Formats: sequence, structure tokens, C-alpha cells
Amino acid sequence: MTDPIPALPADPTATEDRDISSAAYDPQRRAKELAILDALRAVVDPELGMDVVELALIRQIIIGPESSEIKMILTTPFCPYAGSMIQQVKDQAEAALDQPVKVTLLAERWDPKDAGLMW
Repeated sequence: MTDPIPALPADPTATEDRDISSAAYDPQRRAKELAILDALRAVVDPELGMDVVELALIRQIIIGPESSEIKMILTTPFCPYAGSMIQQVKDQAEAALDQPVKVTLLAERWDPKDAGLMW
């Protein structure tokens, strides 16, 4: 269980010491996430001709100290290119992070509107 976020003082002008190192934004982590997303743009769905980032198939990136995980979905449950695309996502992410990456396929249904596509 994680520690709750400490409450801010009622008076925003108070000068009491606060630990802001646990803030949600971590520039190093964000740089790694962006590097992964940039690398994943090389993984193209052959049927649609668009990459997995553009199609909004990447749902979550979890970066750990020794290994990481990418959670993704497919455009269709029976995608004939699923195995190839998952392996490409794994390979591209591992190259960007220089550490092992697990790719987890989620059961969530893809909606073209998530990718900004209007069919």
C-alpha cells in the first residue's frame, strides 16, 4: 500500500517545509516515456498503415528500475498480425530503455474515435 499524499497547509503562504520530491511529475521518467513512444512509432499496423501510438493502442507504460511493462490493446481481438506487432513493441521499447520489457495485451476494445479517426 502506498502512503497517502500529504495534505497541503490551509494557508498557501505558509513557509513550512514540504517534501515535493514525491510530486507526480518526474522529468526523467517522462523523458523515458517519450523515448519509448517515439520508438513505438516504428511499429505500424499493416492493415491500417498507421503506427500503434497514432492508433492509441498503447494504454500504459510502467517503467521499473530493472524491467518495464507496456500495456496495449489491438484494433481487433483476432488481429492476424498480433504476434508480430507485440514482438515489435517489445523490441522497440527494449531498445529505447536498454532493459527488459514485458508487453501485456489488454482485453479492452479499441475504438477508432480514441485515435481521432472518423470512419
